[in-house]
Amino acid sequence: MMRNDAFAEVMAMARQTAALEQVAGRLGWDQETTMPRGAAEQRGEEMAAMEGVLHARRTDPRLADLLEAAAAPDAAGARQLRLARAHRRACKVPAALAQEIARVTSLAQGIWAEARAAEDVVGFLPTLAEVIALKRQEGAVLAQGGDPYDALVDDYEPAMTGAEIAAMFGAMRPRLVSLRERVLGSDRRPAALSGSFSADSQLRLARDLATAFGYDWTRGRLDIAVHPFSSGSANDVRITTRIAEADPFNCFYSTIHEVGHAAYEQGIDPDYALTPIGQGVSMGVHESQSRIYENQLGRSRAFTGWLFGQMRERFGEFGIGSADEFFATVNRVQPGFIRTEADEVHYNLHIMMRFDLERALMQGSLEVGDLEAAWNDRFKADFGVTVDRPSNGILQDVHWSVGLFGYFPTYSLGNLYAGCLHQALRADQPGLDDDLARGDLAAATGWLREKVQRHGGLYAPREVIARAIGGAPGEAPLLGYLEAKFAEIYGL
Repeated sequence: MMRNDAFAEVMAMARQTAALEQVAGRLGWDQETTMPRGAAEQRGEEMAAMEGVLHARRTDPRLADLLEAAAAPDAAGARQLRLARAHRRACKVPAALAQEIARVTSLAQGIWAEARAAEDVVGFLPTLAEVIALKRQEGAVLAQGGDPYDALVDDYEPAMTGAEIAAMFGAMRPRLVSLRERVLGSDRRPAALSGSFSADSQLRLARDLATAFGYDWTRGRLDIAVHPFSSGSANDVRITTRIAEADPFNCFYSTIHEVGHAAYEQGIDPDYALTPIGQGVSMGVHESQSRIYENQLGRSRAFTGWLFGQMRERFGEFGIGSADEFFATVNRVQPGFIRTEADEVHYNLHIMMRFDLERALMQGSLEVGDLEAAWNDRFKADFGVTVDRPSNGILQDVHWSVGLFGYFPTYSLGNLYAGCLHQALRADQPGLDDDLARGDLAAATGWLREKVQRHGGLYAPREVIARAIGGAPGEAPLLGYLEAKFAEIYGL
């Protein structure tokens, strides 16, 4: 077989596999949005069957032969082959284990949701123990004698290790803790939002926010879920949000966050669709998009001024008297239980706690039966508050129930990348605040599409950020942004 013919066959097989992966992803989307509760057990079997098909394709001996024979026609083709070969790591995982993980984690998502609603940790722990045992097995076979946690992290952030993450957190933590202490010691107390904000009006404004941030409705939709998420790629990228009538910020900023993820997938060069480079290159880079949309743009003084006007127009007076007060309210620093509702000062501290706990779980130094106590003790030490109920503690996140070990640290890595991108964006667009004050995100999101999103997986994670900012990424821009922003709000 000619080497170019082998490359064409590799790409044809990759496209079919990617299409099936999208079908499997849509089953997951349906499970969290519209699936009837009684279908949970059947859906688990369906997900296991899909994983069996996908695993067989990824481990097909014919694919190995084609990858050996294939020659790339250009640099993009070389990256396609590199990622296709990386996906062959699936060969290390026995098919039966891959299917069992898919079945159990599909069932676990529903069990977690019910346990969370009932505040029932005891009822959930046996399921979580089963998930953890399976993920430990997967980590061990992937690591082949190395660190199982590193092997799991590689699924979300290729070439990143637990040691590198720990070092990153070690560099960030002292300044974050110092900033938090200075903010909480300030005598300034921005007002909290209060009142009732109708669900229908929240959803209408959420849709308008998604449009403003560039979401393409011809290739997406917005639904309600317990835990907001984005799914899909290319021409079918769906987002979800959640609504609490007393807390519209939860809806608005969850929507903006998920639009950041969706915009990344929608912005990838269409020529890459359903290929190894036709999706976001890593979860760290993915989170850089969702976090810069949500925080550096969406919580900026300029944009919150525009949002303040929109809220007054739609909800009437709601107890905040000016755009300046509203900016402080949106960015109010307050120790809280819930990661997804955390302010920018506390957010990374939530992630650091989860990283340490899940790494210990995967390495076997922490057992499932001790997890709730470990969580509560660590939360009290880090945040000075006692966890009052499981839904505010160990049961708040869906990630561990569905097997996403190694995912949490990518949130903070995304924050770090977002800080670097924001610094470069402002250098390139000195009129950014004027645009944001009009609710005009086109130039900012266009810059991100050009610098980051269109490349998909063409470059390695840190390389795509380095190309966008003109240098190696680091924590300094993020920490500088946080210190300047909150010094202004709190008069530090």
